[in-house]
Amino acid sequence: MSNKVESKKQVVSEITEKLTSSKSTILVDYRGLNVADMTELRKQLREAGVDFRVYKNTLVRRATAEVDMTELDEQLIGPTAIAFSNEDVVAPAKVLNSFAKENEALEIKTGVIEGNLVSVDEIKALAELPSQEGLLSMLLSVLQAPMRNFALATKAVAEQKEEEGA
Repeated sequence: MSNKVESKKQVVSEITEKLTSSKSTILVDYRGLNVADMTELRKQLREAGVDFRVYKNTLVRRATAEVDMTELDEQLIGPTAIAFSNEDVVAPAKVLNSFAKENEALEIKTGVIEGNLVSVDEIKALAELPSQEGLLSMLLSVLQAPMRNFALATKAVAEQKEEEGA
């Protein structure tokens, strides 16, 4: 009997640690997904560096009570899986949102991003953002535009001077 209690305490402490250390945590309802779909989803999440787990809702409730995230408890109904990301805030939202578009059985419930509870709409909006590389390339093109325009204007002035001198 005490072995079961100890193993449950270990699971609760594992969940607690994951909730506190992750930058992005998203809860999903996976009811209706078959084994092949779940395997594919796990593969995509693993490639994105996201930890995807299924825990008993009662154990997750105990962990949320320990880290003061009890607002998640109302979403802990039915089969719930949790995606944790310690690295990239956007990665789990992107993977889960694109997978949910292809598989209507997957339903995003809610999430916690950097300690703040977010709605499904906010998760979907986050998923639509470009990747970090995409954002950096946009920033780079914005920073390069004035220099490029200045160079083109200088070249045009130089060509005009040459034509007038010729």
